[in-house]
Amino acid sequence: MSVIDHRGISIALEEAGAGLPVVLLHSFLGSSEIWRGQVPALAQHHRVINIDLRGHGRSGNIEGPFTLYDAVDDVIAVLDALGIEQAVWCGLSIGGMVAMRGAIRYPERVAGLVLMDTDAGAETAWNRVRYHVMGSVVSAFGFRPLLPFVSALMLGATTRRDNPGLVEESRQMIARNHIGSARRCLETLMRRDSVIERLHEIEVPALVVVGEEDRMLPPSHSRRIRERLPDASLTMIPGAGHMTPLEQPERVNTALLAFLETLAHSRHRA
Repeated sequence: MSVIDHRGISIALEEAGAGLPVVLLHSFLGSSEIWRGQVPALAQHHRVINIDLRGHGRSGNIEGPFTLYDAVDDVIAVLDALGIEQAVWCGLSIGGMVAMRGAIRYPERVAGLVLMDTDAGAETAWNRVRYHVMGSVVSAFGFRPLLPFVSALMLGATTRRDNPGLVEESRQMIARNHIGSARRCLETLMRRDSVIERLHEIEVPALVVVGEEDRMLPPSHSRRIRERLPDASLTMIPGAGHMTPLEQPERVNTALLAFLETLAHSRHRA
């Protein structure tokens, strides 16, 4: 594990492999551990940089005002520290939101995008109300009262039926989060801007991936992203909800490796 200091915030990361760099950005309430099924496969041909977003995993807590663009700058700081000029940004949920904004703000630093179970729009009014209530409950009582509800929202019906071990593991992962950081990150998600009307600015190839059983950010969100991006394909993953890399790692790996191979070939021809 390595740690990069960015404006007083410690950003933790792990590296593996060599080749075209691929940055992995996990979901809200997750950590770099979410990509455990992808790192070994990707590292056979790529330099993998698996980051804990601030406020998550082993990175520093979120102590003050924070936006998704601050997370973008955290990624840029990591790339600068590692001497990486350009990378494929692969993000799940909030990680995908960060990746899209990175491609808009720093297009020269993004070689391609993988956007999993994510959304380009602002938060809906209904979700803002719901998440505000959830944040208040967590602040008062911790994560425990909400774990059954949150894990049911994040994991697909197939996983909940067939993989109780992963259900319990996901609850433990959520419970390990720092409450203050989780509350501030939730507020960031609730007030995020929409980048739907700016997706046409992203010219790099993109792969959009979504679990067919995702209830948190249903496939319609991913289809909208695919329609607005100039060069994108959409892959639906059966048997997965919102935590697609954990729920169906082999299917995700197949889609990722095929996209990265095509991207590498196109870069070589250019």
